[in-house]
Amino acid sequence: MKETLAPLGLGTEKIGKLLMKYALPAIVAMTAASLYNITDSIFIGHGVGPLALSGLAITFPIMNLGAAFGSLVGVGASAVLSIRMGQKDYETANHILGNVFVMNLIMGTGFSAGMLLFLDPVLLFFGASAATLPYAHDFMVIILAGNVVTHMYFGLNALLRSAGSPQRAMMATIYTVLINMALNPLFIFVFHWGIRGSALATIISQVVVLGWQMHLFSDRRFFIHWKKGIYRLKRRIVLDSLSIGMAPFLMNAASCLIVIIINRQLLRHGGDLAVGAYGIVNRVAFLFVMIVIGLNQGMQPIAGYNYGAMLYGRVREVLKKSIVYATLIMLAGFGVVEIFPHAVASMFTDEAQLVDLAVPGLRWVFAVYPLVGFQMVSSAFFQSIGKAGKSIVLAMTRQMLFLVPILLVLPNFLGTEGVWMSMTVSDFISVLLAAFLLYNELKTTKNGK
Repeated sequence: MKETLAPLGLGTEKIGKLLMKYALPAIVAMTAASLYNITDSIFIGHGVGPLALSGLAITFPIMNLGAAFGSLVGVGASAVLSIRMGQKDYETANHILGNVFVMNLIMGTGFSAGMLLFLDPVLLFFGASAATLPYAHDFMVIILAGNVVTHMYFGLNALLRSAGSPQRAMMATIYTVLINMALNPLFIFVFHWGIRGSALATIISQVVVLGWQMHLFSDRRFFIHWKKGIYRLKRRIVLDSLSIGMAPFLMNAASCLIVIIINRQLLRHGGDLAVGAYGIVNRVAFLFVMIVIGLNQGMQPIAGYNYGAMLYGRVREVLKKSIVYATLIMLAGFGVVEIFPHAVASMFTDEAQLVDLAVPGLRWVFAVYPLVGFQMVSSAFFQSIGKAGKSIVLAMTRQMLFLVPILLVLPNFLGTEGVWMSMTVSDFISVLLAAFLLYNELKTTKNGK
């Protein structure tokens, strides 16, 4: 069924029903995306070897940095789109589509070119060793070659979601995952292309789905679509998108720096396999984080629309429900990892030493996860209503101001366990800050409708 109008129900339907309508597709999509990353690692761990898994972990900072530039455009523009829809400014909404296309083309190309020029020195700085560098290099050459496609894919998916097509955004992600999961074992186990085969499967899947997304936005019955005059960059759209997108950009950029420090500390105190253990911990933690991100993506158009329409009671209601659901999601992750850590780690590798290194990491990182969901929703909420400054503060304090100094100190006394503990301590402090900022924000809208 084709959409012909903007989703005006965002301001009138029951919040619980809306949140399920928008969040469930996003949660399914994010869960599928994280399962893709997990299966990717499983195929590499079992089909290529434990050192390849460590090499893959070395690439996480570049992947995070690429995601940072992608979110700077896609997430920011999707938030602006929701607010403009709430204000009934549909002409600007259509120009946002064209501007996102151009901005992603510029940033995606520039990022790829810059990284490919200095790839090996960058990977060595990120914690690669002589044993893991070949795997990291082979993987990233292919990923970077297709980086423009990746930026376009994620940017258009964010717009689909905010433009009232959460189901289509969900299906785009699911199609990508299914294609990737079909190609990964084929390229690794049948064609014996190793870690390069996994990277190639990723890019091919995104190329196919990007073609489908481009087709969707060609439908003139959809209230935003490709047409002449929308591709010229508009100062207000660019600045508003980059301003709101700065919070997720800084969050991903901070993740890049954090992963570099973690990899280097683990390499120093535990060796290549300790880096591989972080690769396992990161993938498992990523699963539950992505589910909450999916919830936040469902919350964002609802909160943004109603904030733009000054329906503050509805804004507070969607926030409260999102916090409850995020807490339940993280509680589930906490329970699984704390009860079955060996089984979880063993999914990725048959190497007993690698499993033993990953288990304490899983337990420490998930120790405060029941509280982290609240922090994530709070940061996304500020981003959704255009309060970029507060969102940036929450993003930066959790991953930079709190975590970096702790990471630089604790491992000197506690070794690899100090690396894991650093993440737990930082998360707990950031939850306290989020509670303070959110309490003050809600006081300002308590007299709203």
